[in-house]
Amino acid sequence: MTKSLFEQLGGTYHEENGYLIPDLKLPKEEEQPIGIWGQRHAEYLKQYNKVTYTNLLTSGRLSTYLTKIDEQAHEQFERLMEDMKQAQGITEELKTENSLEWTGRMNNIRNCVMEIINSEIVL
Repeated sequence: MTKSLFEQLGGTYHEENGYLIPDLKLPKEEEQPIGIWGQRHAEYLKQYNKVTYTNLLTSGRLSTYLTKIDEQAHEQFERLMEDMKQAQGITEELKTENSLEWTGRMNNIRNCVMEIINSEIVL
């Protein structure tokens, strides 16, 4: 009996309930910690862009891709926070004089920045 192309390329099968199932394995991918932004992007891909998610997963590049997305989002988060703090005149002096106002304004800026990053990078 002639070998299939899969077998000629070194592939093997195992039998399960009378069917021959190919022994397929995903390529090894280095484990990298993925932050909150990368995790959110992964959930977005799983839900709304399954083809891209599957292609990245099966090619062994998903973890690297999500790590890069997370790094970009984190850098943009820090940069936008500083820019918005300067634009609104929020200083350490305000923090010592009126900590409640400082906290409220910083929370407002943080929420705005998170929304920007979600819309531009994560989604």
